[in-house]
Amino acid sequence: MSSLILLFVSLLIGVGLQKVKTIPSNAHTTLGTLILYVPMPAICLLNLPHMEWRADLIGLVLVAWIMFGVAYFLFQYLGKKLEWDKTLIGCLILTAGFANTSFVGFPVIEALYGMDAVKHALVVDQMGSFLIVSSLGVWLAITSSSGKMRKRVLFKKILVFPPFLSFVVGILLGNLGWSAEGDIKIVLEKLAGTLTPLALISVGLQLKWGHIKNEFRYLVMGLSYKLLLAPLMIFSLYYFIGLKHEILRVAVMESAMAPMITASILAASHNLRPTLAGMMVGVGVPLSFVTLGIWYLVLNFFN
Repeated sequence: MSSLILLFVSLLIGVGLQKVKTIPSNAHTTLGTLILYVPMPAICLLNLPHMEWRADLIGLVLVAWIMFGVAYFLFQYLGKKLEWDKTLIGCLILTAGFANTSFVGFPVIEALYGMDAVKHALVVDQMGSFLIVSSLGVWLAITSSSGKMRKRVLFKKILVFPPFLSFVVGILLGNLGWSAEGDIKIVLEKLAGTLTPLALISVGLQLKWGHIKNEFRYLVMGLSYKLLLAPLMIFSLYYFIGLKHEILRVAVMESAMAPMITASILAASHNLRPTLAGMMVGVGVPLSFVTLGIWYLVLNFFN
């Protein structure tokens, strides 16, 4: 519960800081860059060396890949048909295509299904959401903001992107038998712990409720996919193939989480409709608690 309270308090702080004249207008961009360079790499180094890779967890890994893949083709299609700007298409794919599988997902899954279920949620997050946003997400953000780019330059940008680099390092360290212990673990935990407040403060700084009329149509479309269509798609597919219920419920609930904070930061930092990116999280987080309740009842009915 404390994790969820922190989300809302941090968001409100960000909104309140808009009234402070000494806060620069681009403060959210600075915070976004800081997040990508400090707490996100720390999270990789903390969690990845401990990950257990098992073939029976492939269904959990595919959750994020399916959501992102469908979002990519759906919003690319709608964008071409409705003649949207490429920055709008990129923003919707990034914010609607990724679920907040960790900072909202972990406390919700623990509260509903217990600590054992969090291990399954970690697979969805680390091998799904985090891996994709650190690779394909970066590629999408760069190409949506700057257009075509030489493959070598684009590949280099992805390779040196701190979360992706730390993801690779974390995997390698895990294979070498290393894991964070003692003082190193304490330092990494403290750095990682700054992600949620910094990210939500950044989102709060971008929330301009006076602009909601301009973004309302796209906000409804993005959140409809993220909170309703994506979990319906995962539920229908996984229920049809007969996935074990303890994995099915985590897969569906994680897919039903609010838009991913990191993806929103990535979109805003590349100037992909930053106001809409902020609203997708700012509106999506509180709204998701209503839709999550509905999905929880649905899963119990089909148990």
